[in-house]
Amino acid sequence: MQDFTNYKPNQQGSGTVAQTGLGSEALFFQRVYAWMGAGLGLTALMAVVFAAMGLPQMIAENGVIMIVAFVAQLGLVWYLAARINQLDPSTAKLLFLGYAALSGVTFSIIVAFYPSNIIFKAFVSTAGVYGAMAVYGLVTKRSLSGLGSFLFMGLIGLIIASVVNMFMGSSTADLAICVIGVLIFAGLTAYDHQKLRVMYYNAEQESMSEDNLTRVVVLGALALYLDFINLFLFLLRLFSRE
Repeated sequence: MQDFTNYKPNQQGSGTVAQTGLGSEALFFQRVYAWMGAGLGLTALMAVVFAAMGLPQMIAENGVIMIVAFVAQLGLVWYLAARINQLDPSTAKLLFLGYAALSGVTFSIIVAFYPSNIIFKAFVSTAGVYGAMAVYGLVTKRSLSGLGSFLFMGLIGLIIASVVNMFMGSSTADLAICVIGVLIFAGLTAYDHQKLRVMYYNAEQESMSEDNLTRVVVLGALALYLDFINLFLFLLRLFSRE
């Protein structure tokens, strides 16, 4: 990851980036957040629809549905991230929205089984933590490139610990996993925002075409979406312990 500590945005824009109507970093982030927001909104909508259709009860009776949805989600994320440079921008957008809609299966269980006050508390807390870390990632002069590798290793360890605790059923371990999960995704929120600034800088320097720029926007929206969703899930688990 490049260190952009001394980067001074060209307010007039340059090359193709300016010609396509993206003349500032602020407009770039507006596009990223618009897609992230669309993804979150679609997930929430599908969660409510699936819950109204009785999907959580169906999953309780037949866990295969959840397994299929989970595998499909992983497959979509992997394919989108790995093939983003080869995908048509329209296809990339559809895959992102497809993933967001499919995530509604998971969140329909939350809508059905978690008290609304707990969901609200977790959402407000997530918005606060996410917003604070996003601002930090955008304004800090310190390069967070080294933090990314550390957080990725921590995420792998967290996944392993979660799988192990599924068999152990330790309440203490579950609490530790939730706290560490919040810290990891709070850190990833800051890291991904700084990374997106570097991606915008590269787009500006390389006079990136509109198609390639759209791919960057979609990939950025996916990263921020995943940070928000996972931060929310871990905070939800913490608040549900009260």
